[in-house]
Amino acid sequence: MSSDSLEISAKNYRTTQYIIKIFMVVFFIIISLSVLYPMVYVVSGAVTPGNSIADMEPKPFSKGVTFEHFKYLFFKSDYGLWFLNTLKIAVATSVITMVITALSAYIFSRFRFTIKQPLLMSLLILQVFPSFVGMIAIYVILLRIGGLDTLWGLVLVYVAGNIPYNVWMVKSYIDTIPKSLDEAARIDGASHLRIWATIVMPVAKPIITFLGITTFTGPWMDFVFPKMVLRSVNKQTLALGLFSFVTDKKNDFTTFAAGSLIIAIPFVIFFIFGQKAMMMSMGGGAVKE
Repeated sequence: MSSDSLEISAKNYRTTQYIIKIFMVVFFIIISLSVLYPMVYVVSGAVTPGNSIADMEPKPFSKGVTFEHFKYLFFKSDYGLWFLNTLKIAVATSVITMVITALSAYIFSRFRFTIKQPLLMSLLILQVFPSFVGMIAIYVILLRIGGLDTLWGLVLVYVAGNIPYNVWMVKSYIDTIPKSLDEAARIDGASHLRIWATIVMPVAKPIITFLGITTFTGPWMDFVFPKMVLRSVNKQTLALGLFSFVTDKKNDFTTFAAGSLIIAIPFVIFFIFGQKAMMMSMGGGAVKE
């Protein structure tokens, strides 16, 4: 092949790569704008004068900026109480789920007993069915144990729903941890509980951190189960409270947008600290044989 042909081929290759690069940049810009525009619109709605969504212009921030909606939330509504109730539920759900799931996953990973496989299959089967299937049974159980219209009753529902899939997930991670660590600690006289707390859990910190993040964020976005369990005004979560701003009788979309925007704050804080812990544990949790 002549040098001219090689030069033409190289030029065509560079041109093709350049076109592909331009196409990819344009494609990702479009995707980014489609994702960011709703977020910008929510921020705009939170600071736009007026109440109805009809008061908002297609162009964000075109009608000026006001913080009256935030003042209304904190000083003229029960937003602080809704926030505190949701925070209590989220923290309790996250902590209890992490403890129960970590213990159960360790038992299924390290112990042998007769009904081990049937129990694992039962957890898997329970996860196949959506949680809405058991709503009537959940309501009846909470009614009989006095869990209706209580925060702990809702926490119980969330914890029960989180356990099946998360036990499988954490068990799969613990299975990758060498059992030689357990055996070495057992030779030194450590009990199973001590091995779980001081040997297995530090190595499994990445998956436990991920579990904590996912279970913490769930209650903030759920509406159906709080609507079923909670009745009193002082027991409402953020989802129930914010929904009261956009009912058929009330169209206060801008206040709803302001309240939704504030919800992002604990998510961001929790993710920042959780991400840091996850990355540190991934770097320091390596096991050398």
